[in-house]
Amino acid sequence: MTEPNYWLMKSEPDAYSIDTLKNEGVTLWDGIRNYQARNFMRKMNKGDKVFFYHSNCKPPGIVGLMEVIDLNIVDPTQFDRDSKYFDPKSKSENPRWDCVKVKFLSKSNQILSLPELKILFNEDELLVVKKGNRLSIIPIRNDVAKILLEKI
Repeated sequence: MTEPNYWLMKSEPDAYSIDTLKNEGVTLWDGIRNYQARNFMRKMNKGDKVFFYHSNCKPPGIVGLMEVIDLNIVDPTQFDRDSKYFDPKSKSENPRWDCVKVKFLSKSNQILSLPELKILFNEDELLVVKKGNRLSIIPIRNDVAKILLEKI
């Protein structure tokens, strides 16, 4: 069996939190409207592990772990006129946006905060510590993931 890839996916806790995922068990990771983040998501495989990162809060940081369980799902929010993720340029016969399904694995005992991550890693090792990085999905190198797994 091949080793899983690792990713980091951000969500604002008031929009969707680790506790919400823990309660629901499984969710569609939808609403991605950045092409680079979408393209990273398209490289995911079933069984990949994902660090759940709370953003736009104090303090931001890694709060848990998820697993990718389904791939290449058409994001339904792009066609929903009432959704803030509605994309009038996306057509059902040629959708622009897709998503993955993830399941809850664990919640960290304490947040691994951005300031702590900046001490542990430089921006070449972990893109989330790079000033101005706004991507909601980023790949994580396996050597970095192993350190993160020990910390959460």
